[in-house]
Amino acid sequence: MKKLFALLLAVMMLLSATALAEAPEGYPEVVGGVDFGGAEIFIYDYWTGDPSRKEDPNEEEQAQYDYRDWIMATYNCKITQVQKGDWATNVQELINFCTAPDGTLCLYILPPDFVGQPMANDLFESWSDSGLIDLTADKWNTSTLNFMTKGDKVYGVATGNSEPRQCLYFNKRVLEEAGIDWETIYDMQAEGTWTWDAFEDMLKQINKDTDNDGVLDIYGMTGNNSDFYMMGVVSNGGEFFRFNDAGELEIAVNSDEALEGLAWTKDVWANYAYQQPADGAWDYFKEAWKQGFCGFYMYQTYGGFNDNSEMAGMADDWGCVAFPIGPKGETYVNITSDNVTVIPNVYDDDTAAKLALIYDLWSNATPGYDDEFAWIGNKYNFTDDRAVDETYAMLREPEHCVANAALYLGSVNDILGSPLLWSLGGQTPQELVDAATPAWQALCDTFNGKGN
Repeated sequence: MKKLFALLLAVMMLLSATALAEAPEGYPEVVGGVDFGGAEIFIYDYWTGDPSRKEDPNEEEQAQYDYRDWIMATYNCKITQVQKGDWATNVQELINFCTAPDGTLCLYILPPDFVGQPMANDLFESWSDSGLIDLTADKWNTSTLNFMTKGDKVYGVATGNSEPRQCLYFNKRVLEEAGIDWETIYDMQAEGTWTWDAFEDMLKQINKDTDNDGVLDIYGMTGNNSDFYMMGVVSNGGEFFRFNDAGELEIAVNSDEALEGLAWTKDVWANYAYQQPADGAWDYFKEAWKQGFCGFYMYQTYGGFNDNSEMAGMADDWGCVAFPIGPKGETYVNITSDNVTVIPNVYDDDTAAKLALIYDLWSNATPGYDDEFAWIGNKYNFTDDRAVDETYAMLREPEHCVANAALYLGSVNDILGSPLLWSLGGQTPQELVDAATPAWQALCDTFNGKGN
């Protein structure tokens, strides 16, 4: 009896200490009553190889170590973020775990391309029911919260602003030689007049047969035509798929907005783009752009704004603007593709809530190093200030970020590639959409729980 009393007293003291402990200045408040009993918690991503800490960390890295040590000490746990599978397989790792859970406490960080199947099969815990975290806080990525909402529950999260994706680069020399003042493109973007028509007018001005042999030598643009076609849809206010009022996923690419976007981008690509040569590789456009005979380049921001990017060796100076607004569009947009953190649906509500809390704490910016301009890094080294301050900064903001609901059904290549994007040169958008509708509808039915 005395031993039992002593044990109960020790437990009560531990809980009391946790509840009453004061966090260091700048740290989040302690949530009382949360104790993992020394258990290890894994955050499984698809890129972290060796989770070991550096032997000689810099000041900020040491501050992060100290903060995370405080989390683990305060909530009596060990937390390890480590790779589980790779980009294509870590979702299968989650499915395997949900099929045969072994008691491990874990969360998974998944690519958005693969969340649809496990979400449809109810393999994710709801973050909305946690009660220990505030999903309205600024730290959470609004686009991802919207993307991972089904019914009235949120099944996955991401932190911070989205990394901008699709954009239009422009070659300053090529534009100047065509008589275009490239500063005016930034001005139009700022004024809201950077539209499809304005873009196409410039493409017409850039196309040039310099030696009169009947073949263009300077092209209005090049780039990834799949990105170009998708941006035609979303820049005109269209979608590929969407949830209806009944909370069911449905086909949306048959709307006037979407079909108009596909038709316009198809025509623009055919008339002004340097396209894949007969013997060219799929990524022919990367080298073509660097050679400097195209005015605009449809690609993603990582191609130009990152260290060791594909454009690092480009001789010409470049700028960057958002994709122009279509006649039915409202603002500049890009299609987000952010990793999603999920909790496997194998835990009781209390455990799931505590895992949500741990991830909330773990994913915080290091106290004292929460720099709202950290995203800039060394981007000014690659291009002009306006590309960073006006274009990149704008496209990070939630109102300019749209999710692609096709990812509920599979990857963009699997769902939109062959049926639509890769075949657009040969048939009309309406013909392709009509032909793909039965297969798409079957996938939607499965997602909505209506499959056979």
